[in-house]
Amino acid sequence: MKNTVIHQSTFPVTGMTCAGCASSVETILSHTEGVQSASVNFATNTVQVKYSGEVSPQGLHEALLAVGYGLILDSENLQKSVDEEQDKKYQKARRQTIGSAFLSIPVFILGMFFMSWEPGKWISMALSVPVLFYFGQTFFINAYKQARHRKANMDTLVALSTGIAFLFSFFNTIYPQFWTSRGLEAHVYYEAAVVIITFISFGKMLEEKAKSSTSSALKKLMGLQPKTVHLVKDGNEVELGIEEVQEGDVLLVKPGEKVPVDGQLSSGESYIDESMISGEPIPVSKKTGDRIFAGTINQKGSFQFIAEKVGSDTLLAQIIKRVQEAQGSKAPIQKLVDKIAGVFVPTVIAISMLTFTIWMLVGDDEAFTHALLTSIAVLVIACPCALGLATPTAIMVGMGKGAENNILIRDAESLEIGHRVNTLVLDKTGTITVGKPSVTDIKWLRTEDVTEENLSLLFAIESQSEHPLAGSIVNYLKTQEIQGTKIAQFESITGLGIKAIHNGETYYVGNQRLIENRNIVLDGDLKSEANSWKDQAQTVVYFANSNQVLAIIGIKDQIKTSSKSAIHQLQKSGIEVHMLTGDNLQTAEAVGKELSITNIRAEVLPSDKSEYVKNLQAQGKVVAMVGDGINDSEALAQADISIAMGHGSDIAMDVAKMTLITSDLEKIPQAFKLSHLTVKGIRQNLFWAFIYNLIGIPIAAGLLYPINGFLLDPMIAGAAMAFSSVSVVLNSLRLKRIQLN
Repeated sequence: MKNTVIHQSTFPVTGMTCAGCASSVETILSHTEGVQSASVNFATNTVQVKYSGEVSPQGLHEALLAVGYGLILDSENLQKSVDEEQDKKYQKARRQTIGSAFLSIPVFILGMFFMSWEPGKWISMALSVPVLFYFGQTFFINAYKQARHRKANMDTLVALSTGIAFLFSFFNTIYPQFWTSRGLEAHVYYEAAVVIITFISFGKMLEEKAKSSTSSALKKLMGLQPKTVHLVKDGNEVELGIEEVQEGDVLLVKPGEKVPVDGQLSSGESYIDESMISGEPIPVSKKTGDRIFAGTINQKGSFQFIAEKVGSDTLLAQIIKRVQEAQGSKAPIQKLVDKIAGVFVPTVIAISMLTFTIWMLVGDDEAFTHALLTSIAVLVIACPCALGLATPTAIMVGMGKGAENNILIRDAESLEIGHRVNTLVLDKTGTITVGKPSVTDIKWLRTEDVTEENLSLLFAIESQSEHPLAGSIVNYLKTQEIQGTKIAQFESITGLGIKAIHNGETYYVGNQRLIENRNIVLDGDLKSEANSWKDQAQTVVYFANSNQVLAIIGIKDQIKTSSKSAIHQLQKSGIEVHMLTGDNLQTAEAVGKELSITNIRAEVLPSDKSEYVKNLQAQGKVVAMVGDGINDSEALAQADISIAMGHGSDIAMDVAKMTLITSDLEKIPQAFKLSHLTVKGIRQNLFWAFIYNLIGIPIAAGLLYPINGFLLDPMIAGAAMAFSSVSVVLNSLRLKRIQLN
C-alpha cells in the first residue's frame, strides 16, 4: 500500500458572512477528494485543512470558488492575510451600517409621520432601493447561497421579509389603483424594510469589530522573537536576520535583549525572565550548560549560547502553533437563532403559501385580494426583528452589566456558556497569588542584633545584588526608612548569594547552601523557624557574619485576600476547582492546603496546562481557565471559557474571552451568575418573539374571519411585530437592575 504524505495547513477564507457560511465551507472542503478533514474558525475567518498530496491548495481554492468562497494561499504571510481580510470585512460592515442608517432615517420619518403624503411614498421608494440592494445586498446574496445548499438562517429571514415588504410596497406605489378600486388603502412598508437592514447591519459591524481583535494575541506572541540576532563567528560579532540562524550557530545575547532561539548556554552567566514559560515572576539563574528558550528575556549579564532549535522548532513557535490550533479546533457555533430560523423560515413560507391557496379555494368574490393580503400579513408578522433582537439585546445589556462590575466580556459565546461551567482551572502565580514576592517577616538571632547598623548593612548589600529576591528585601527595608551604608568589598557568589566586607568584618546574604558551605552556625530556633516558613511556601534568605546567622528573612508571593472566599464560593456552588503552576510541588501543596484545593499540578509547562484542560474536556466537563501570563495562553485558548486577570500580560488578555479588570477572583462567580441571568433573558426574549408569531400568524392567516369577519391588515401586523420587538428590548433591560453580589 502506497504511503501518502498528509499536509496540514491553515488558510484565510474569503466570502464568509455567517456561521452558516462557515458550515458550508467546512462541508465543501470535507467532501473534496484528497481532504481528510476541514475545520473552520469563523472568529478568525480561517480553515485548517488536512489533505493528501493528491490535491493542491489551488485545488481547494477552486472547489470553494464554485460556490462563492475562496482561500488566500499566501502561507508565508498567513497572519498578515488574516488581518487584511478581517479588516476588509469590518470596513465593509461599517460602510453598510453608516450608509443604510443615513438613508433609513428619512424613510422612517416619512413612514411614521407622513404616511398619507403621496410624494413621501416615492421618496421612500427611491431611498429604500440603495439600502436594500446596495448596502444590504450581502443578506440577499447569503440567503441565495443558503438556499442553494437547502439551508436557511437569519440572513434568509432578513432577505425574505425585507424583500417581500419592499416588493409589496413598490407595487402599491406604482399601482395603488389595484387596492383603491376595491375600497382598500394601498399601504407601503418601506420603513420596516430599511430599519431591519440597518439594525442587523449594525449588529454585524459589532461582530466584525470583536472578531478583528482575535488575532492580536498571536501577533504579540510573534513579537516576542527578535527580528535580528548577534552571530559570533571567528571571534567577530555579525548581525543577521532571525530566519538565517542555523543549528550550531553561536549567538550573543546582551542585557535586556530577548533570547532569539532555543539553545544551550556556552559562556557567561545571567538571570533570565522565563515567566512566559513557567509563569513564575522570579528570573532564573543561568550558567554554562543550562538550556535557554526563545522569547525569554535576559536580565543583566551578557552570554553566548549554541543554537539548538530554530524556526518552527523553538518552544515559542510551538506555543504560537498550539494557540492557533486551539482557537481553530473549535467548531463554528451555530447560533440558537440560526438553528431556529432553519425550521422557522420554511414553516412561515409554507404557512403563507397555504394561506394564499386556501383563500383562493374557499374565498368569496374578493378571494384574490384576501389571499394576497393575508399571505403578506403572515410574512410581515413573522418578520425577524424580534427574533433578531432576542439574543443581541440581552448580550449587549449583559456585557454592559459585566463592565459595570469590572468584568470585560469579549464575545457572546462566553456569556452564553458561562452558566454551564462545572470545572475551573486556576493558574497560581498572579492569579491566586499577587505575583510579586514580598518580605513576610525577619527573625533575628537576638534582640540586640536588631540594630540600625545591621539593617543598613543588609540594605547596602541587597541594593548591589543582582538577585531578583534582593529587590523584595530592599523594598521592605525602604518602608522601615532604612538607608544604606558604605561597603569596603562586595562579591557575588553564583548560585549561593553575596559576600561583603564592612569595618573589617565579613558578612553573607544568601541561601542555605551558602551558610552550609561556609560552616556558619545556624541557631536551632532560627532553623526551626526557617523550616516552618518553607512549609508555608516561603523562600528563606539568610543574613550572617563569618561565625553565625544573625537573621532569617521570609519571602513569599502572597495569596490575594479575595482568593480564599472566591474559591470557597465556587466550590460551594458545585464547581470543581483545579490549580496549575510552574512552581515547585512543595509551594503548590502549601497554597492548595491553605485554600482547600485538592486538584493540584506543579512544575507544568505551557503545553502541559493545555493538555490538562483537554483531558478535563475529554471527561465531558465544561472548563473555564483563569490565568495572567503568556505561559497560560495555550490553556486559555483551549478552554471552553478563558478568563484573564487585568494586571496580566496583553497576550493572556487577548486570548481570553473575559478579563477581570480588578484581578479579583470574586468576580468569577459574579461572571457565572451574569451568564445565567443573560441566558435566562435570551430564553425569555425568544419566548416573547415566538408568542406573537404563535398568536399572530393564525390571525394574520384569517383564522378569525369565519367567526367575526376580521382580517388583519398588514399595517397592524407590522405594529404587532414592532410591539414584540419593544417587549424583547424591555425584557433585556431588566438585567440592568439586578445585583451580581
